[in-house]
Amino acid sequence: MVYFLKNIVELLKSSTIVEEKGKDVRPKFWAEYKKVSGEFDDKMIDWCNGNMDTLLIFAGLFSGVNTAFIMAMQPNPLDTTNALLVLLIQISLNGPSAAQSTSLSSSTNYPPIFWMQALAYMSLALSLLAAFGAVMGKQW
Repeated sequence: MVYFLKNIVELLKSSTIVEEKGKDVRPKFWAEYKKVSGEFDDKMIDWCNGNMDTLLIFAGLFSGVNTAFIMAMQPNPLDTTNALLVLLIQISLNGPSAAQSTSLSSSTNYPPIFWMQALAYMSLALSLLAAFGAVMGKQW
């Protein structure tokens, strides 16, 4: 923006608008303004496109790594299935009273990692939202 304003000031200083009497020099000024503003707009668009490309790459990589961590935090469903199968076998062998003495393994106690999973899912959602915003900005 400062570069753009400096160009306009330099153009006005070197202008001969005051010296040329009788001629209408407004079209010359606006033609130069259009050229300078077009150059500024092109540079700004290139800069914004580069930043959005960087954001898309970062958001994609972060989302992939974050998804891998989310998958690693999930409890193993085989542990729960095996514990329930052992419980069913004990009930079928010893009757209903045997089920009360057996408890499920500690892998079914999820509350300690609930907040970690919530934060991981939230960060995944926000990185996907940032990627969506960058795609929309590039398409605009």
